[in-house]
Amino acid sequence: MSQKDSVVVDCGDCLVRSEASCRDCVVTVLLGMPSTAPSFDQEELSALAALADADLIPPLRLVVATETSHEGMRHRSQNDHFPNVV
Repeated sequence: MSQKDSVVVDCGDCLVRSEASCRDCVVTVLLGMPSTAPSFDQEELSALAALADADLIPPLRLVVATETSHEGMRHRSQNDHFPNVV
């Protein structure tokens, strides 16, 4: 599988990471609070989208930071309630 065939979800790159957002994120619903970044291939992403479209799970809420906004957000997120999420 190549990098193009999968999506890497790094909670440390998510701009909306917070106790409230993470609690309702599809990654947390499916896997619990991640200690490593999970990755999904295209088939898994399609399955997640179908489940979310049917309101069976919340949609993926990953928002990846840009290089310029990432530094300030990283500092803020290091002080949140999820020290095990890098």
